[in-house]
Amino acid sequence: MIKVILCDDHALIRRGIRDTLADAEDIDVVGEAADYGELRALFRDQSCDVLVLDINLPGRSGLDVLHVLKEEGNPVKVLVVSMYPEDQYAMRALKAGASGYLNKGSDAAQIVAAVRTVSQGKKYVTPEMAQMLVDNLTTPAQEDAHQKLSDRELQTLVMIASGKRLSDIAEQLLLSPKTVSVYRARVLEKLGLTNNSELTVYAIRNGLV
Repeated sequence: MIKVILCDDHALIRRGIRDTLADAEDIDVVGEAADYGELRALFRDQSCDVLVLDINLPGRSGLDVLHVLKEEGNPVKVLVVSMYPEDQYAMRALKAGASGYLNKGSDAAQIVAAVRTVSQGKKYVTPEMAQMLVDNLTTPAQEDAHQKLSDRELQTLVMIASGKRLSDIAEQLLLSPKTVSVYRARVLEKLGLTNNSELTVYAIRNGLV
């Protein structure tokens, strides 16, 4: 039996994934968490084979969680299931230690197949992601400016472009408004932009939102 823990701050999303996995006789969802704090508490009492993890969590992001698990040497296999497009976040997640990446729009069969694959210690990518990896190997890489951003800077960029105020971002990420302002300033500098409107246009043009 493959034991799975779900970590997503939206209860409806967790329920949808739980219901999907419930149809697989060899998979058992043994716990759920809405953020990193709940996940840590859950890990103290419950082990699992696969962690199904969202990127956009309050406080520590899913990418932060991946880095922590990697640093601690936690053997759990992580399948990232996120709303963000593969071409922007999959490589970051895999480099951070994820075993697989799926968009939340994936069908039920893909989610079940992904959980089974990563539980065996293998990597899971969609055919689209596999093609992207092949393209990167066979053509000269042209790095977009936002690929130089840190995980937290990229998260700040996406949230600003989605219309969130700095105070809202600070509250969701459990950071001070001053810290979020620093991230915003770094993003503007690295991308050569001057204001939130330009950030939003950049994000839209590059498929970040």
